[in-house]
Amino acid sequence: MIPAIRTAFNAQFTAEKYQQYLTILNAPFKDQIPFRIAETPVFIDKAFTDQLLDAGDFICNFITDPNFSAKTTHAIPNGMDIPGESTLPECIVIDFAIAKGSGGTYQPQLIELQGFPSLFAFELLQAQALELAYDLPKGFSPFLNGYNQASYLEFFKTMVLGDQGKHTILLEIKPYEQKTRHDLLLTEAWLNVPIVCLSEIYLKGKTLYYQKNNTEFKIERIYNRVVYDELMQQAPNFLAQFKLLEQAEGIAWVNHPHHFFRISKYILPLLKHPAIPEAHLLSDWKNNQADADLDLGTSICKPLFSFGGHGVMLDPTSISINAINDPENWILQKKVSYAAVIETPSGPSKAEIRLFYFWDSKLNRYLATTNLTRMSKGPMIGVSYNDTATWIGGSISYFEQ
Repeated sequence: MIPAIRTAFNAQFTAEKYQQYLTILNAPFKDQIPFRIAETPVFIDKAFTDQLLDAGDFICNFITDPNFSAKTTHAIPNGMDIPGESTLPECIVIDFAIAKGSGGTYQPQLIELQGFPSLFAFELLQAQALELAYDLPKGFSPFLNGYNQASYLEFFKTMVLGDQGKHTILLEIKPYEQKTRHDLLLTEAWLNVPIVCLSEIYLKGKTLYYQKNNTEFKIERIYNRVVYDELMQQAPNFLAQFKLLEQAEGIAWVNHPHHFFRISKYILPLLKHPAIPEAHLLSDWKNNQADADLDLGTSICKPLFSFGGHGVMLDPTSISINAINDPENWILQKKVSYAAVIETPSGPSKAEIRLFYFWDSKLNRYLATTNLTRMSKGPMIGVSYNDTATWIGGSISYFEQ
């Protein structure tokens, strides 16, 4: 996004440097990272960074409003009642497109948000690898609000473990089969948090346990990586295991399962900001089409609680919309025009930036810490799409300081 910086990076790029970068990234692991890594970071100027942070702070202020819980009660599925929900989650991630603005400018546009962790450990590794493999410009950092590699890792550790010495686990479904398993492995290694599969937990009374190396451990705090829509696709035994969480007491959560639903595409219709496209719950839109400005030709239709672009309708029609039998679980959102703004040797790429917000208990607010960036040349953003192209895939943005 800064022509001189982009030109300089592309000029010094070589295939050998890229391979060195991949080698550094893969070095901590026994198997290769299973998704494509982009050849380059994205360089973001100060003006665009300020716009990102303004929009992110607006969303965080909405979430911290005392009425937020009441506004999102209906987001939680009927029948789910897991004890121990805190008023606010420990972390939030917010996805913004680099979009076309007026007069040839660029502006952030909200795509979605999640009250759920992301690749918090892997992105630190990615920043470390980039800085070892490439000559990066001075005055840029992947971190925000004054954070650096050391202080970010300490903040991440404090967020996951808390400050009361509770025995913490990282809970996931089939963790070693996940595409994100390398992030899980880094979290385990750096934070000394054991990875536990959902199938391994059990109850004694109302206390949750698991076993490792023939030793029984009481679970007191859960770093929760169980994605609900993935859970719904599992065998009945996994669903039964998840129900144990409704019976367990005395668990602290990062983040609580309810937050996955509260902070999601569900709240997009409630947010009004220049960086937030107009959105409607599909059920509301179908009931009030005469009052809704949004039309199908300029809209995208998404399941509320899916990850990774699953189920998204890029070009919804009246037929596809009417075929949806649970419109209360879908969102209709105005399409965002991504800007193919990143010049690369194989043609321009577009990008989406996911900001990582952690709750700062001293400042009593959410702080943007670092980011995950995804580059694409196709109609869908995400590392699972158009992975035969080059200069696309998982990346990280460096912000002008």
